[in-house]
Amino acid sequence: MKKLIILGGRGVGMWAAAIANELGTYEVLGYLNDVVPVGQKIGLFKGYNVLGTSHDIDKFMKDEDVYFFIGFFGLQNEEATYNKINNLNIPKARLATLIHPTAYVPTGFCSIGKGVLVAPYARICPDSIIEDNCILMSGSLIGHDSTMKKFSHLAADCIVGGNVTVGYGAHVGTNATIRENVNIGDFSLIGSGSVVLKDVPKNAIVVGNPATILRIKQ
Repeated sequence: MKKLIILGGRGVGMWAAAIANELGTYEVLGYLNDVVPVGQKIGLFKGYNVLGTSHDIDKFMKDEDVYFFIGFFGLQNEEATYNKINNLNIPKARLATLIHPTAYVPTGFCSIGKGVLVAPYARICPDSIIEDNCILMSGSLIGHDSTMKKFSHLAADCIVGGNVTVGYGAHVGTNATIRENVNIGDFSLIGSGSVVLKDVPKNAIVVGNPATILRIKQ
């Protein structure tokens, strides 16, 4: 059986562990975490130990049966987290893609990158492109002819319409709605419950219905 090491911890990291455990494709070895001490367990019920930090990747890479999932989540610091992921230099072939059995992914009608997580009941419509390291949480939907750029995230129950581009490292919050034909700028943050009716610039934080710019991150 393939082995899995998850970079991160609670939240997305726990989702990755839970989905991997349910799929039965990977044996979860534990976490690499830059904050939680080595040896400490992460997880309230079914936990896994912290094996090291992100600086230890090369050590674990020597085992060809070990794969990695990147579960870092950098809310309000997306660009720095994106750069950190790129600097890890994990080969695409060693990135685990985790798709829950209840998610709808139309086989042959969309493109799914490496290191992607698709949680329960998430839906991907035909002719959509999901690039590497994207995360679609439970109940989220990405519409037809839409693109999620690398390391972009859809939180639970958000709806992204057709012909939308979600930029690099952008985050669409819980229960937000993005109308069709809208571009979400790189590293932007869409607040929970927001309704986005027009393009969002890079590094913007937008909130409300209709969504307006709260501020531009520096």
